[in-house]
Amino acid sequence: SRARFEQLTQDLTDRLKGPFLNALRDAALKASDLDEIVLVGGSTRMPLVTDLIKKLTGKEPNKTVNPDEVVAVGAAIQAGVLGGDVKDVVLLDVTPLSLGVETLGGVMTRLIERNTTIPTRKSEIFSTAADNQTAVDIHILQGERDMAADNMTLGKFKLEGIPPAMRGIPQVEVTFDIDANGILNVSARDKATGKEQKITITASTNLGKEEVERMVRDAESHASEDKQRREIVELRNQADSAIYSSERTISDLGEKVDPAQRERITSLISDLRDAMTQEDPDRMRGLTAELYQEVNKLSASAYGDGQDGGQRGGPSGGTDKDGVVDGEYTVE
Repeated sequence: SRARFEQLTQDLTDRLKGPFLNALRDAALKASDLDEIVLVGGSTRMPLVTDLIKKLTGKEPNKTVNPDEVVAVGAAIQAGVLGGDVKDVVLLDVTPLSLGVETLGGVMTRLIERNTTIPTRKSEIFSTAADNQTAVDIHILQGERDMAADNMTLGKFKLEGIPPAMRGIPQVEVTFDIDANGILNVSARDKATGKEQKITITASTNLGKEEVERMVRDAESHASEDKQRREIVELRNQADSAIYSSERTISDLGEKVDPAQRERITSLISDLRDAMTQEDPDRMRGLTAELYQEVNKLSASAYGDGQDGGQRGGPSGGTDKDGVVDGEYTVE
């Protein structure tokens, strides 16, 4: 009977809800944004499937196409596109998972987000994490987790010959370029010298459906934990920048620094380093702000109230006014 059949297949139809809602989320759409719903495949003839779609969207599925034949028709059209016989239809592929690089603190910084239509190209400027750093390691990653170690490594290479400079000054342009065949080309170029290294990765989109879904579920189940870990890393990076900036300011000003101010800033630096060791987010956040405030006061008193004494500034979220990601790469 129909009732018995639906009882036996209920667990299968229930599993349709997750992928359907995920597809809407990935496309940044709501159910109300859908104009038509076309069901594909013979199993969609089941009333239980139709009822689920109506429940999720409030719309009656479009039944003007044969769900058995439409798959074959689509395959035939695509064959025509590939053969050059069909000109007015375009099939667009997407990246199954996000692509990015490892940056300071073991974080994955995404350049190309999951479900981006290919071909696509994205560039971002990174900088160095240490004074006089002459090389950077480019670690290419694929996945949805926030920490590099939890994602899949696609490749690594090194860009050398960067002129020695204070950290945050060099500009390294990293470019991800995916062609229509899913082949990923990654390059890193020092903007000062023009020196460049690159790598080609042919298997960036060859993951099976089950593996992609497993990695997405893994990211969703660890989302809260990953968010906390990333916050700690970002706060440590901001704290480290504050310490670096403060110590340079004191060094640059030399004898202009009032002994009491020097002692106050030195004490704050010591406390902030302790908070970094303890990975205490509230202390790191508070002490970083306090340290910047004290250094701004010091600069104002040294250069006069008429000038902006806060050029070394507060946290900028990891980028300067030119969009450079500061202190992202470390020397191994």
